[in-house]
Amino acid sequence: MESCCIEQFLEGKTIFITGATGYLAKILTEKILRVQPNVKKMYLLIRAPDSNSAKQRFSNEVIKTDLFGVLREKLGANLHGFIEDKVFPVAGDIDCDSLGINSELKDEMCREIDIIVNSAATTRFNERYDTAIRTNVLGAMHVLNFSKQCSKLMMLLHVSTAYVCGEKEGLILEKPLNYGETLNGSSHLDIDMEQKLVEEALKELQDRNATEKEVRLAMRVLGIERARQHGWPNTYSFTKSMGEMLLGHLKEDLQLIILRPTIILSTYKEPFPGWIEGMKTADTFIVGYGKGKQKLAMGGRETITDVIPADMVVNSVIAAMVAHRNASSRVAVYHISSSRRNQIKLGDFIRIGVDYFKKNPWIDERGKAVKVKKFHLLDSMDSLHKYIAIHYMPSLKILKWGNLILCRHLQVQHTNLQRRINQAIELAELYKPYMFFKGIFDDTNGEMLRMATRESNADDTFNFDPTTIQWDKYLKETHIPGLVKYIF
Repeated sequence: MESCCIEQFLEGKTIFITGATGYLAKILTEKILRVQPNVKKMYLLIRAPDSNSAKQRFSNEVIKTDLFGVLREKLGANLHGFIEDKVFPVAGDIDCDSLGINSELKDEMCREIDIIVNSAATTRFNERYDTAIRTNVLGAMHVLNFSKQCSKLMMLLHVSTAYVCGEKEGLILEKPLNYGETLNGSSHLDIDMEQKLVEEALKELQDRNATEKEVRLAMRVLGIERARQHGWPNTYSFTKSMGEMLLGHLKEDLQLIILRPTIILSTYKEPFPGWIEGMKTADTFIVGYGKGKQKLAMGGRETITDVIPADMVVNSVIAAMVAHRNASSRVAVYHISSSRRNQIKLGDFIRIGVDYFKKNPWIDERGKAVKVKKFHLLDSMDSLHKYIAIHYMPSLKILKWGNLILCRHLQVQHTNLQRRINQAIELAELYKPYMFFKGIFDDTNGEMLRMATRESNADDTFNFDPTTIQWDKYLKETHIPGLVKYIF
């Protein structure tokens, strides 16, 4: 697996990527085009009603981003022609049979595709259950069914999450999930039954003319309830687990690679340091604190925060493609993580963020520097409720009585404070499993993959070794400035 071997492997290949406007898929697309301009073709599945709409989304949401700046500079005026020649945005949707691709194009793709990377997912922890099942579970099955029709397919690489493990403690192994297995030893998980539950709940809501808001809330509550009943903390990890189970159960002799990254941060080095899109779990508190809107969180100072830069995840995807170029019917699982080899604790993660904004205050839209306050890391839900009772409830009561006396003139202030309190409690509940996580992700398979690249000098181009990261330096000089630039 020399570096040239990786690049040679990509030469002449036709690769199909789902979820193409997502964060990881964009970085993967850019990387392949930059390191191997002789890739034959890249089909990118984009949720759109027609081909022109797909091309427009690709142009606006992918090519025009800063991410492609290095490639733009490298190719100059030739970029447009190069993209036209290599990249084919495909209108479709993994929620649909045949991925919603028209039959003529589908037949052509099935004759040509060598590798499929499924990175499409809905990642909201408390997503509507119907939406999460449609995308993370049935969507994975639709991609698998499509894969089976590809006559020269070498492999299906499915991007999952390390947190399919739920709230397990100790060393968490790189092994496939057993079909129908639950995390709490409850009764057998019946994926068909979960789908029927959703359909019945939706019909019941429709029969009583529920509003869209009521449907949305009911579906979110149902997702969390079903997840917790079977031992998962949220809808996202639960539905990603069911997606993995279906793939393993129905794959037949297809070569399946399951990549499980932990919490993905901004790019470490490529195509340049600090590019990020969308707010990740670990960043919610940093962003809120830097903007002066949040000064408390709940979590354990000693909790190991397993984070990994996005470009390292993408490098592992490409390395896994090359490592599995020879067909095998077994399922390969890789944790792309840092907790076993280069740990950073939650207390240190937050300290670095607090120090950064004390020294580099954010300049808001009015040109004013936001002065940050002392940050409080609370160690339990009881502590959070006590903190709110002491610091927020008196103000809420004053606003409530003032509102009555002043004929509801303080309604907006009262509503806003109540919303902030409710959001703080909801966020704490949602993130609690990760803020007190006690597991370490075994990455023996990931290390074997790294060794293959290390021994052949491929590290410079395809590095995904977490031990090369100096967390303090990366967070202060790369990741947080990236958040300020692209997220704030």
